[in-house]
Amino acid sequence: MTTEMWHRLNSRLLFAFLAMLIVVPGGYALVPLLCLIAALAGALAAGWRTPRLDWEDGLWCLALLVFAASWLGDVVRTLKWPESATGNGIGLPLWPILGAVLLIWLRCHGPAARHWWLGLSSGALAAGLIALFERLVLLYSRASNDMNAIPFGNLALLLGFLSWLATLWWMYRLPQPRRFYHRYCLWLSAAGGTAGLLASLLSGTRGGWLAVPLLALMLYVAWRQMPMKERPRPVARYLGCGALLLVVMLVAIPETGVSHRLVAAVADAQEYWQGEDRDGSVGLRLEMWRGGLQLFAERPWIGWGEGRLESERDALVTRHILHPGVSYYDQLHSDIIDTAARRGMLGLLGLALLYGVPLYLFSLRLGASSPGVRVLAMAGLMTPLAFIVFGLSQSMLRDVHGLSGYLGLSIGCWVILKREEQRALCQEGGRAGRGYVADAFVGKPR
Repeated sequence: MTTEMWHRLNSRLLFAFLAMLIVVPGGYALVPLLCLIAALAGALAAGWRTPRLDWEDGLWCLALLVFAASWLGDVVRTLKWPESATGNGIGLPLWPILGAVLLIWLRCHGPAARHWWLGLSSGALAAGLIALFERLVLLYSRASNDMNAIPFGNLALLLGFLSWLATLWWMYRLPQPRRFYHRYCLWLSAAGGTAGLLASLLSGTRGGWLAVPLLALMLYVAWRQMPMKERPRPVARYLGCGALLLVVMLVAIPETGVSHRLVAAVADAQEYWQGEDRDGSVGLRLEMWRGGLQLFAERPWIGWGEGRLESERDALVTRHILHPGVSYYDQLHSDIIDTAARRGMLGLLGLALLYGVPLYLFSLRLGASSPGVRVLAMAGLMTPLAFIVFGLSQSMLRDVHGLSGYLGLSIGCWVILKREEQRALCQEGGRAGRGYVADAFVGKPR
């Protein structure tokens, strides 16, 4: 296969991953495995053009490998693989290594940006339609697409806001040229953003709603950074008003269950702090966090390890320190607290690199000269920041959809950004070259 054929294949695989992540059962693993097969076939056929890589890619791979090493080291010392409530998370510690391999492969044969944005919008739109079907037709209490409702709602919310960012990218593309295809993609992205928010609300995932103000602020900043001529104010006004109206309607209508879950969360928190009830949804989370912090304080450097954390937590239950309800869960409902109690400071270092490296590298591009690169940089920042907020009340990185989603979204956005950045530099170089030739005729070299 030629380089162009690998590029097209990777573009379609990236689109499929984003569109299938929370929509198709097994999509979170099927597409990465297909991409791995393509990478191995490409390496055997023609080799990888590793000169495309730079120190930033090396930093990415280092963060992924350190996180994987801390997790695998924990598995080795306890001889216990992580358990998932669904029984399909046994390979989780190996996934960051797969992410590093795929990062190198995708950097050598980068996907197209349009497939990235269209995949986000398609996945968010499909999630919204599924949520509507489950709530209105099947009459489920919470939309979930037969997975944990919390990762479903959180990932749908993130896909929705990334889809709204896609509208800015398509606005940037519209003037060059103004084609029907670009307008279709713009409205598809707008619909995907609304559908993602709808799916999150209908899932009843309250912890994810804490990220809405932050993501909305980032979306506004990205819009303000767009050049005035590429910032159609009526479109942005319609999208903002429509999203606000949707939120008000869903909160106001009792049948949606949104207002009920908000009121229940406040009531659970009040009862917990007053010592009246600890078995509510919020109360059990607070119990798990309290127990996790206590266990971390006892072993701050290496933690208790896979399997041992659960037994020590249950020992606290036996001693009547924690509520018995916490023994039902396989994690502590917080990425930071769960990692600290399970793997100590070494685990927290890996987690900090996993979040911190993308935050650092994407933030370097927020002031890029190309509007398209700036939008991609904001999309790259959205993913780790959203997962940090999601991880305050749920161990997203111990869920198969959560870890696959984080790795796929962050790595996918990175390889797209690097390709677009190179294209922008080539275009600027071409314009500078043409300017030099034009000015040479009047004796004014640039």
